[in-house]
Amino acid sequence: MKPYNNIESFTLKFKNMKKRILIWTLLLMVVSSYSFAGNGDGINPRITTSFKKDFANAREAKWETGNSFVKVTFKLNDEVVFAYYGENGDLMAISRNIVSSHLPIVQLMELKRSYADYWISDLFEIDSDIETSYYITLENSDSRLILKSHGMGGWEVYKKEIKM
Repeated sequence: MKPYNNIESFTLKFKNMKKRILIWTLLLMVVSSYSFAGNGDGINPRITTSFKKDFANAREAKWETGNSFVKVTFKLNDEVVFAYYGENGDLMAISRNIVSSHLPIVQLMELKRSYADYWISDLFEIDSDIETSYYITLENSDSRLILKSHGMGGWEVYKKEIKM
């Protein structure tokens, strides 16, 4: 290695070296960002494309893969929503947690009439092309009931558990 003849030559070479390091760092960052773009979970690109089209304003998407579907949990208008996609990219259903005041009045009245001694521990709505269904978990000191309601129909017992 030759000693530098003057300080200007050293400064020029040092600046060139800094530029090269900066360029290589930026290049490495760009390549890394492209390699991690997408969801990184091996989700079918048709599903991610459908999701972006269906929910353009969605934020904080988290992906989970099931046996024959993909579930994406995301925020839409500050509300947590769940979307379920088939392997072909078709939207199968949308789900969200709701409060009892968002139930259709017929279902709410039947709950108050038939299950007055229970409290609500969980309630969610599932919307698909076929229908809108509601699932509610009711509890009292002795048992836990999960009821299902189809559209404007009544409630049916989906599952019953006795508490110990």
